[in-house]
This record gives sequence, C-alpha cells and structure tokens, in this order.
Amino acid sequence: MNFSLDEKRVMIDPLAELTIREQCLLLDLPVSSYYYSAKPISVEDEALMALLDEHYLQYPCEGKIKRARWLSKEVGYPVGKRRVKKLMEMMGLSTVYPKPNTSVPNKEHEVFPYLLKEVDITKPNQVWAADITYIRMKGKHVYLVAIMDWYSRYVIGWAISPTMEAEFCIEALRNALLHSRCEIFNTDQGSQFTSKDWINTLKSHHISISMDGRGRYLDNIFIERLWRSVKQEKIYRYDFDTIEEVELADMGPHVWNKIKEK
Repeated sequence: MNFSLDEKRVMIDPLAELTIREQCLLLDLPVSSYYYSAKPISVEDEALMALLDEHYLQYPCEGKIKRARWLSKEVGYPVGKRRVKKLMEMMGLSTVYPKPNTSVPNKEHEVFPYLLKEVDITKPNQVWAADITYIRMKGKHVYLVAIMDWYSRYVIGWAISPTMEAEFCIEALRNALLHSRCEIFNTDQGSQFTSKDWINTLKSHHISISMDGRGRYLDNIFIERLWRSVKQEKIYRYDFDTIEEVELADMGPHVWNKIKEK
C-alpha cells in the first residue's frame, strides 16, 4: 500500500523502541520531511513573494537582476538580487531561458536521453509532461504539480504538497495512470523526477523516459501558460489558509481545462 507523506508522518511513534531515523527508513520517509513544519513567512516576504509570483507569470524570462530592479524602482520595494533569488528558490521558480542547469538533479540519478528532438506529436497519450508551481497561502506556501498531455494540452493529474519531495509528484503520476498511459514522459532533471520511485513507476508501466538537456527550456512552455491562466482565473481569487482548503476548492483538472480553453 502507498501512503502519502502526511500519513507516513502520523505513523511515526516518538516513543517506540526504534529511533525516528529507523522508522523513517522503514517507511521510506526522509527524516527532514518528518521534522518539517512550514515556517511562518514575514509579512514583507509574503508581500514580495506575491508580487514576484504575479510578475513571473507575465515575464518568465526575466532574471533576478531585472526583477530586483522592477521591485525597487517600479513597486517601491528596495531589495537586492540575492533576496530575489532566495525568495524565488523558496517558491520553486526559475527563470525561463537557456542555461546549463535548469534544476538541481540528484547527481547519482540514472541518465536518460532527450527523446523528442525530431518527434512529431500527433495524438493524445503520445507524450506527457510534468511541472511544479508555487501557491501562496497566509504566512506560508505550498507546491502544486500538474501532469499534462502535450497533444491535447489537457491536465490529467495533479497533487499538492508543503514540500518539494518526490512523493506528491508520484501521487499525481499514479492518479493520471489510473485513466490512461503515455508512450513517452518528458521532464526536466529535477530531483523529484529523477527519484527511484518516480523512475520505477514509469518503467513498471513501460513508459519511455525523456529528460530535457541543454537548450530545452521551452519544453514546458505549455504548462507555464496553464499556470498563468489558472492562477489568474482561479487561485488569486481565493485566500487559502490550509492545504485542505486548496484540495477542497473546485480546482481539479476539469476546471483547469475549461479555463485553458477560454
């Protein structure tokens, strides 16, 4: 049986004979995830992150220097590029432009080739892709992952988590696989998508694995457009306090796909 991160945390017994670390090992739960609690964000940082999030949706190709200049001169928040970089890292945002490393992979992960160089995508379920975005909440933030079919541009799986551990991405993948299966799954080389569980899930369903190399910064542009539409049409209209409120909100793929079609 597969358990979510929250379910695994509840199963840990601090008074048991086994140590916390040993219990985490048995449950395949990172120790850092057990001790994790979303730290309150300062009012100023929360405001800056909200501004950066909206600005990023409009200008995903701008770097930290331009964003810092925009905040300082146009918005009136005198901040430096280092602070902008730190806040964007907390939000899981990275500038969309060609660069050697667009994410931080596990250095020991299995290497997979980029399979889409000269591939014509002509039908649904030929190629799927996944991407992670940030959702601001009161005093904290959470992460949202979506799985999209490249041909139809439809979202077929999603999940939410307070951390960027691989488990919630795998949950979204398994939900998508309940309905269909793709031939090729393309992602960047982020640690969530190079984890053993993610790779093994794809292999067990006989799905070919494709990973972006250098210069493939536009591969997830379709999901970037989805995030822009969904956030403007749906997320920004809510004032979420908890993950449960996000999950209970009418925000599933059926809603996202209607928004995308507008």
